[in-house]
Amino acid sequence: MTLTAIANAVAVVTGAASGIGLATARALHERGAHVVLADINASSLQEATQRLRQEGSGQERGKVLAVVTDVTVEAQVEALMRQAETLDGGHLDLVVTSAGIGRGGPIDSFAARDMEALLAINFMGTFHCVKAALPAMRRQGRGHFIFLSSVAGKLPVPALSGYCASKWAVRGFAAALRAELYGSGIGITTVYPSWVDTPMVQQAEADSQLLNIQALLTPEQVAREMLQAALQDQHDLTLAPDRDTALILQVMQQDPEKAEELMGRAFQQRLTQLQGSHQEPA
Repeated sequence: MTLTAIANAVAVVTGAASGIGLATARALHERGAHVVLADINASSLQEATQRLRQEGSGQERGKVLAVVTDVTVEAQVEALMRQAETLDGGHLDLVVTSAGIGRGGPIDSFAARDMEALLAINFMGTFHCVKAALPAMRRQGRGHFIFLSSVAGKLPVPALSGYCASKWAVRGFAAALRAELYGSGIGITTVYPSWVDTPMVQQAEADSQLLNIQALLTPEQVAREMLQAALQDQHDLTLAPDRDTALILQVMQQDPEKAEELMGRAFQQRLTQLQGSHQEPA
């Protein structure tokens, strides 16, 4: 097994100041792991770290370390992994790439800088983490990665073309990497959650009526499910509690062209509804 236990494991979690990252760091710490929280937001990261330490006060739990990190900067990610290795005698057992952003909107008005940011954080951040953590895992002959993709990494979602591109990239990267690392003792679990009640999704909902978001998952649910999946060396964890998403995922697997047609038709109907609601009464 690539990850045999949570207790006493050294785990790095990016995007750990909020949302799924924070919930995952908390779940790891509760189960006795030594946790390294990484995030670009220094104040929120400090607050999250203090909260974890207070929650574990007086109990047998692992160490907690906070490292301010921009996952788009390779040198910072390398420094993060070096600090993680020193936390408990030189091992690095789990890396959770939870840092991510969401940007949406019609392609006609979607800025190149937004596309670049999505790819830099959501995909290149994952790439940098793998490159920086792999040497330690190679020396150990074991280790595990959890990549946060999204159901948008399996579906053609209108008005989320940039986000889809970044999450499909994570999916393809994970699949190729699993094949490359076959027999190495290093595993990868790729997680594809539907909408999760996080600050990123709340912001997306406020920004665009086109997305019609319904968040049915909590960060705690996702954290719990993906840690269990990692322990079982599960490759794919898809979490889609809403019936419509589960159905379109099934259609996408069986007939991708049909899925694109269905999602395109639904999107055009949504546009028509929004345009009608904005028209002045006669």
